[in-house]
Order: sequence, then structure tokens, then C-alpha cells
Amino acid sequence: MSHGHTHTATDQHRDHDHDHDHDGHEHAHDHGGLGGHHHHGGTGKVLIFSLLLTLSFAFVEAIGGWWAGSLALMSDAGHMFTDSSSLAIGAFAAWMAKRPVSRMHSFGLQRAEVLGALINAVLMIVVVVAIAVSAIERFADPREVAGVPVMIIAAIGLVMNIAVAAILMRGEQTMNVRGALIHVIGDLLGSVAALAAGLIIILTGWMPIDPILSLLVSALILVSAWRLLKEVVHVLMEGVPKGVDARQVSRALADVAGVQSVHDLHIWSLSSSQRALAAHVEIDRMSDWQAILPRLQTLLAEEFVITHTTLQPEDRQTALDCAVDPDCGIAT
Repeated sequence: MSHGHTHTATDQHRDHDHDHDHDGHEHAHDHGGLGGHHHHGGTGKVLIFSLLLTLSFAFVEAIGGWWAGSLALMSDAGHMFTDSSSLAIGAFAAWMAKRPVSRMHSFGLQRAEVLGALINAVLMIVVVVAIAVSAIERFADPREVAGVPVMIIAAIGLVMNIAVAAILMRGEQTMNVRGALIHVIGDLLGSVAALAAGLIIILTGWMPIDPILSLLVSALILVSAWRLLKEVVHVLMEGVPKGVDARQVSRALADVAGVQSVHDLHIWSLSSSQRALAAHVEIDRMSDWQAILPRLQTLLAEEFVITHTTLQPEDRQTALDCAVDPDCGIAT
């Protein structure tokens, strides 16, 4: 989807009531055709490669953790299995986001990455709760843990997680990739915890360290997952994008030469990398609009990184006439 230009609100927008149930918006932003789309290059490949690495080692950790009797190691394996599912969800969402626009989805499917991040955040919270329950049960029923195998497997897992995290951090930082990265960083912390648990058990024989470290890692992951979940919900609720002040945008638009005022301003996120804006712009004369519009476009793109916009011009004199004439606009 090519978003480098701005549509004026002509006949197709005159009846736009700006209630911003964005089904209406999607039809308004046809972009003159249905052929283009905006996509994130390479995101899907990065996620798929990370998925294969993570899934392969998750089996190793699960078997090793069960054999060694280590909850820390098995919780790390559980993290890795959820990582695998999160990466699979992320790769699918990245593929969906690259689908072209259609008559049913005139914005394309860019929101797929947001939905992928939502699923991953919820999934991670569920896993954290399950691990916490197992850890609490382990306090009541302590089990013997084989320290040396735990350390060996955890060390290999640590290297694996560092590699996957490095791959993801080098890719485009969409909300979708960040959701997958939270899982992988959680895994990395899990490997560190399992490594520490194995070392302490070897040196001291103190078994409670295994569930204690599992709870600590779970708490850290829960914080990251909760932050991502709040951000995803904000986007789905059409919140103003993070780092954008709607009042500042309104003032900046109103300061453009030829503009009298701005109202019915709405700003929202289509995806991690795409912001949208719609507003009514009151000007002195409609004949000035062709000169004013490029100034508004440039301002929004350069100052606020907003490139997908719907701006509806309004004649100030007509608005003033209507304010005093109750029959204004009524056909005779």
C-alpha cells in the first residue's frame, strides 16, 4: 500500500461522520486502486529461522529437564515451546501483513501483526502462571535435582537463546517481532536461572533454589508481557500512537499559512510502522486548498511521521454563514 500521498476529502468523504468506526475509514482510504501494499521486508524469514532453532532445542531441554528432575530446566523448555508457537504466530502474522489490499480490507491486513503480538502476550502470561503454580507445588514437595546435566543443558540453551535474540534484534522492530523477542528473552533468563540452579545445587545441595529461580524468571517475563499487552490493546482501541501529542499536531496544522482552524482531529495506528490521521481543516477560501494541502502533507510527514491522512477542507465563510442562517444548506 503506497501511503506517500494524502487524499483530500472530496465527494467520497463529504458524508463521513467521523465516528471512526474504522470500517468506514477503510472504504474512504481506497488510494485510487487496490493494487499496492505496505510490508515489512524479511520479517517473516527472520521469524521462521528463529522458530526452527528454538523448536529443535525445546525438545532437548524438555527431555533433559524431565530426566534431571529440574523444574527450572523444564520451565525453560516450556518457555521455548511457547517461543516456538509465538515465532510461528509471528511469521504467519508477518505473511498476513504483506497481503495486498482488497475490497474487503482496503487497508490491507497490517493489523495482523498487532493480533499476533496480542496472542503472544496472552500466551506468555498463561505460561508464566502455569510455571508459578508448579514452583509453589515444588516447595511443598521438594524433589532431587541432578545439577550437572542441568548446567550442561542450560548452558547450551543460553547460547541458543542469545543467537535467536540477536537474529530478532537485527530484524525490523515491529510490534510482532517485539512480541516474539519477549518470549526469547524470557527463555534466555530461564537458561541463566537453570544454569545458576544447577551450580548452586552442585555446590550446596540446596534444592529449593530450583523453584525459587523459576518464580523469579516468571516475574520478570510477566512484566514484559504485561507492557506489550497494554501497548497492543492501546492500538486496537484506536489510541493516539505513542510519542504523538494530538494537541501539538492540531496546533501545528492550525499554524500553517492559510489555515484558520482544525477540528474533528483523529490519529491512530494501523500497525507498528503506520500512523493515520483524519481531520477537518477550515480555510478562508476553497481556491487556496491546492496550495495549502502540500504544506500540511509535508508537515505531518516530516514532523510527526504521519503519511496516511484524510484532510477535509471547509470554507470558513460558508461555516460562518451557516452559523447564522438556520436554512443554510437546505435545497429550495
